[in-house]
Amino acid sequence: MTTTPLPPTNEHQPSVPAGADLHADLHLDRLLAPEVPWPKQFAKNVKEFFRPPELPPLELTSKPVAVKDIWGQTGGHEKTAGLSSVLVHGGVVALLFLIGSNETVQKVAKDVVHLTAPIDLAPFEPKVAPQKQSMGGGGGGGNLSPLDASKGKLPKIAKQFVPPSAVTLNEQPKLVMEPSIEVQPNAALPQVALNNLGDPLGLGKIPSNGPGSGAGIGLGKGGGVGSGKGAGFGPGSGGGTGGGAYRIGGGVSAPAVLAKVEPEYSEEARKAKFQGTVMLYIEVDENGKPKNLRVVRPLGLGLDEKAIEAVSRWKFRPGFKDGKAVTVAATVEVNFRLL
Repeated sequence: MTTTPLPPTNEHQPSVPAGADLHADLHLDRLLAPEVPWPKQFAKNVKEFFRPPELPPLELTSKPVAVKDIWGQTGGHEKTAGLSSVLVHGGVVALLFLIGSNETVQKVAKDVVHLTAPIDLAPFEPKVAPQKQSMGGGGGGGNLSPLDASKGKLPKIAKQFVPPSAVTLNEQPKLVMEPSIEVQPNAALPQVALNNLGDPLGLGKIPSNGPGSGAGIGLGKGGGVGSGKGAGFGPGSGGGTGGGAYRIGGGVSAPAVLAKVEPEYSEEARKAKFQGTVMLYIEVDENGKPKNLRVVRPLGLGLDEKAIEAVSRWKFRPGFKDGKAVTVAATVEVNFRLL
């Protein structure tokens, strides 16, 4: 009996079945390879980082194939193509111009298109309704208190029957009426977030009507609030607000001249035979006396001073508002003529 010896086997190497793929066996061998200690693997990685191993040269297994150039060939029609492009674009532009200049097309476009901006691009000026009375006047008051007027809100605007007060002087009045001040309805008054009455511009913290007189609150007089004179608010006089004097109109009558003094000529103007008109701004108070005179349109040669000197001696009938004489601003023309 004949026996065939078996090939030597390695107990550490797995047996490879017949017909198995060589690459699969190689991959399996790598998976079953003994694990390398981490210090040794770390040292290897560091070494390869600074001195990477050289890779074998790349072997190309594909070769370029020559392809027929179909994009760069125009068949010798470059000039014809360029001329055709110019003619097409020129025709489109001419057609658009012809359509746009047609009267029928323009009329239809005008009926359809709506402008989103006005044609008049002048600077914008808001339209405000004319006011009946310009700002002017003021008021003030107090009760000779040694303390400054206390800060507080203004009373309502109405015909005044009871002046405002920051300190209650009569705790049991026979007729209870709400205090008020006489101010134009369109006046811009300061507002403060306080419940007590007082001067919105006051600095006092202790309730006080202020060092003024004639009732009211402030350091003026007349039953108003502030430093002026009258039942209004502010530094002016005669009621209202805004400071200064009232303007003519809106219930304010103009002052009238009762007696006037003719101005004298200055020597310089007489020698130069100079003539003209000086315009002055004046304020006529409740007693008909002019004050706060200043030149609005001068002449020179000493005539401005002569005009102020003459008008300051004029006598006026004062202007009135609601039947009461008030300070009213006006302009006066003083003529200088040689005989």
